[in-house]
Amino acid sequence: MAAHRSGPLKQQNKAHKGGRHRGRGSAQRDGKGRLAPKTLSKKVRKDLSRVDQRHRASQLRKQKKEAVLAEKRQLGSKDGPPHQVLVVPLHSRISLPEAFRLLQDRDTGTVHLIEWGNTHSFMLLCPRLKHRWFFTSARPGDLHTVLDMAKVADTILFLLDPLEGWDSTGDYCLSCLFAQGLPTYTLAVQGISSLPPKKQIDARKKLSKAVEKRFPEDKLLLLDTQQEAGMLLRQLANQKQRHLAFRDRRAYLFAHAADFVPSEESDLVGTLKISGYVRGQALNVNSVLHITGHGDFQMKQIDAPVDPFPLNPRVIKSSKDPGTAMEICAADAVADMEEDLKVLMKADPDRQESLQTEVIPDPMEGEQTWPTEEELSEAQDLLKESSKVVKKVPKGTSSYQAEWILDEDGESGGEEDEYDDIEHEDFMEEESQDEGSEEEEEEECETVTLGESVRDDVYDEKVDEEAEEKMLEKYKQERLEEMFPDELDTPRDVAARIRFQKYRGLKSFRTSPWDPKENLPRDYARIFQFQNFINTRRRIFKEIEDKEVEGAEVGWYVTLHVSEVPVSVVEHFKRGTPLIAFSLLPHEQKMSVLNMVVSRHPGNTEPVKAKEELIFHCGFRRFRASPLFSQHTAADKHKFQRFFTADTALVVTVYAPITFPPASVLLFKQNSNGMHSLIATGHLLSVDPDRMVIKRVVLSGHPFKIFTKTAVVRYMFFNRGTHGHMKCSFDGKLKSQDTVLMNLYKRVFPKWTYDPYVPEPVPWVKSEISSTVPEVDME
Repeated sequence: MAAHRSGPLKQQNKAHKGGRHRGRGSAQRDGKGRLAPKTLSKKVRKDLSRVDQRHRASQLRKQKKEAVLAEKRQLGSKDGPPHQVLVVPLHSRISLPEAFRLLQDRDTGTVHLIEWGNTHSFMLLCPRLKHRWFFTSARPGDLHTVLDMAKVADTILFLLDPLEGWDSTGDYCLSCLFAQGLPTYTLAVQGISSLPPKKQIDARKKLSKAVEKRFPEDKLLLLDTQQEAGMLLRQLANQKQRHLAFRDRRAYLFAHAADFVPSEESDLVGTLKISGYVRGQALNVNSVLHITGHGDFQMKQIDAPVDPFPLNPRVIKSSKDPGTAMEICAADAVADMEEDLKVLMKADPDRQESLQTEVIPDPMEGEQTWPTEEELSEAQDLLKESSKVVKKVPKGTSSYQAEWILDEDGESGGEEDEYDDIEHEDFMEEESQDEGSEEEEEEECETVTLGESVRDDVYDEKVDEEAEEKMLEKYKQERLEEMFPDELDTPRDVAARIRFQKYRGLKSFRTSPWDPKENLPRDYARIFQFQNFINTRRRIFKEIEDKEVEGAEVGWYVTLHVSEVPVSVVEHFKRGTPLIAFSLLPHEQKMSVLNMVVSRHPGNTEPVKAKEELIFHCGFRRFRASPLFSQHTAADKHKFQRFFTADTALVVTVYAPITFPPASVLLFKQNSNGMHSLIATGHLLSVDPDRMVIKRVVLSGHPFKIFTKTAVVRYMFFNRGTHGHMKCSFDGKLKSQDTVLMNLYKRVFPKWTYDPYVPEPVPWVKSEISSTVPEVDME
């Protein structure tokens, strides 16, 4: 009987894996008590049914909606601060008094006029709408006032012309406001009713198209009658509020009144009493207060006087006639302030933030022992030995010829001299320092010791100096036409080893190491640096959200006693300049190195050189400084830019007080006529003194004699003996039309030119501004 043999299509099962296996019981014993961190959350999410998921999403939407409604009810209510509205006319034909007359409707509510300097403001109390407004105004030409008022305004009311919308001054003002960050805003058209009825519809259509460029999907309201003013007030009260990040995490205050008490020592410095409503966050008396445009100060105490503009004033019935009643107005409330004055908090010296802005450097901190004479002599001997190269060469070879003989690895001894020429620039000089040679037993070769450089006394006898000068001038003109970046002519009056002694060569700008703590300037001993800036910022912001701050709550009317304030602050306030104060977060009064990402404003084309004095609007601060420009890259080294280019975003580096981002940045340049021109806009990047800005210098030379991969290069250096002619070896073939370039690098640092005082600019005039300022997307 024949046995069965399987065919080629028989199923082949996987072989059993032998060896010791781990059972389920042993795996459970080893992992007892352990649980993956994400397993529980994933399991809960899977266990939620579809109905539960919908319910959870509904709850989240409800919570967000309630938060928005609570914010609306808080703003302008009896327990919250008044709804501050900044009115900005964007055209010269707009009548600001007429707009204020329509908004000051006695039938709507009670009006209290407030005047300081040339600024007209009023408080509108409307018990029927359960809302109170504080209206103030600013002209677009008054740049500082507009930007400062926009920092604290809850809503900006833009008044438009029915025919043109805004003029050139208004367009420039909008560019600055968009760059700084817009709070809630509303658009109103004034004067459209004065047009013929047939042209009103066409005017509104044309205006809507023009407005879409700046304000897409925004409605235009009218402001010509009392009825339209009432609709505008309802729109202002019911709008969803937009947030500015730099002010939501800080307490701030707009001064409604200010008083100055001179100190006993001097009349120029004293205590400034600022009265206003607390906004943003609760205000602690121990924190540092920043007055925009004037600097940082400390508070002594916070008082809680009677609110001069209550939404529901107290009513006192007359004892003689019970039917008559009298409301306590603002003037009566001010008169009763002294009686009802209550001190909320007094500063605690142990808990109060210090005003120290700089570190006092210790000159003995980096002290080290001076090396002895024996150590100096040993170092010189070691340097001489390291600069000599010993190689085998044919008999009869001179030291000059030995320099051109390649080693076994394909490199010549001239490579060391190329780098040595950067530092010492004595590659070819007159004297010879050959240390002598020592014969060996081989017949064909002898040993030659090469010194630091090769000398040839008769090298320059065949050189025509006049021809060299003419050829050099031609090369200069050629290079100037090409506009090679960072190229610098080697000076003729100063030796290159002295002129470029702080520079170094890098094999690769991207990957070569560079210690950020190396050769720091003296100013770095005065600044503060975080061990981890991101973690510190995250911790401070978390404390703001979780921790309750002791002090004046949001919406309270308080009086701040600010100490050691110069009298010029209150003088500016009396002339009509707004007085705005922000409380600082921890460490924000200390100096450090700020890096800001900015882009060139398309409306300004003037050249801006690095280290020129510019005016900065960074968040709530305003100061002057001389910045550095560098490329915005993700590497650890960033190339220095000599001019502010218009095609790409750059990083601006300055010494300035610490500010925690996010914060908007505006750069202005003061013209000779006193006006400020907007040159760049952007945002705060980081506070990092270790960010390295590297300056590059390119020295150019031209091949004079070419030997395949080696050549004599001239016009890069100018030595007395050889006119700077030097030998170079390359990794490829060189052509006569090629140009030899040498890149040298050094780290640069900003200048300490920080000044918190910025003079008031001359108001912008319509003819001084270009009528076509391009649009800037500030999202």
